[in-house]
Amino acid sequence: MDDVDEPDSSPPLEAIESVFVVYETRTDGEQLRYYGEPLLAPEPTVRELWPVFREAGYEVQLAVEYGEYVLVAEPTDVGVDGIPWTNVFLFVATVFSTLFAGAQWYYVDPISDPVGAVLAAWPFTVAIIGVLFFHEMGHYVMSRYHEVDASLPYFLPVPTLIGTMGAVIKIKGRMPDRKVLFDIGVAGPLAGLVATVVVTIVGLHLPPVTAPSSLVNDPDAIQIQLGYPPLLELLASAFDQPLYRDDPTTAVNPVVIGGWVGMFVTFLNLIPVGQLDGGHILRAVLGDRQETIGALVPGVLFALAGYLYYVGGHSGNSVFIWVFWGLFATLIAAVGPARPVNDERLGTGRIVLGVVTFVLGILCFMPVPIAIVS
Repeated sequence: MDDVDEPDSSPPLEAIESVFVVYETRTDGEQLRYYGEPLLAPEPTVRELWPVFREAGYEVQLAVEYGEYVLVAEPTDVGVDGIPWTNVFLFVATVFSTLFAGAQWYYVDPISDPVGAVLAAWPFTVAIIGVLFFHEMGHYVMSRYHEVDASLPYFLPVPTLIGTMGAVIKIKGRMPDRKVLFDIGVAGPLAGLVATVVVTIVGLHLPPVTAPSSLVNDPDAIQIQLGYPPLLELLASAFDQPLYRDDPTTAVNPVVIGGWVGMFVTFLNLIPVGQLDGGHILRAVLGDRQETIGALVPGVLFALAGYLYYVGGHSGNSVFIWVFWGLFATLIAAVGPARPVNDERLGTGRIVLGVVTFVLGILCFMPVPIAIVS
């Protein structure tokens, strides 16, 4: 048996050996590795040692290497180290991609008139990036509050109708308990919805846009119709603002589309599967029973796509969206939900908040998000 040298700045060895007998330690850069034998099953071992390593500033996991058990501890870092150039680059790229997409909602050609495109489309860009930013920062701020290592938001610039595929943050650490899992999961949708409601109300009070006559009279022109979720309908009704359904030449101000994006993103993220926000919330509320519900979600999404195609007479984008999300849900359901170290049940207050959040998510649902009419 090798002599055990306790690494500097590590948790007390005696605290570790209460559940894990250490016979060798190694240091690999900032990583600490403890070879030995657990006195409990793997999951209870990690659960017992988690607070010990967390207090010392480390994230720990139990692995098996070449038949040996090894505790692998890596230092946690909940701050931002230097300038996050990748995040900055993606953010700037998303600003340009949303300006390009937004200009077309205002009927300005971004190629022939780039200055006019920027002057016209900047409210659209602020609206889109604003709702995505607040959603992801809800997760990030709550992660920092609970000292869980998480990245800053990564925006995803993609040449779509809105110029982006959204934004994500990367949770690098394991969730200490169900409360933290719930708080981080629910913070994004709620923060994003606040921004979404504000953006939508502002957009509803801005003047509508009217298609130029040359486009209206073009026989090859196509019309993009957005489905309106109940929340958008309620806000329009509450402020007595029209949604211009019956006039193909007039549409709501594109800032409203920013609110539409916020609602659609909220619904998609609240799908209760895997490590989506809805999966986090439901896993925190129901524990392992969440996986049963998560396994049913892909079938529901495929059924919705089938209903729209065979019964509703829809094709193209609407059907593709739900087929895509059915496949995506299948993948993330197979990966499984986040598993907190401490799996004690939530209190009543958080459970009620979770139910309210899912109700708000349902108000953001639209069966036909986008229809393209020739």
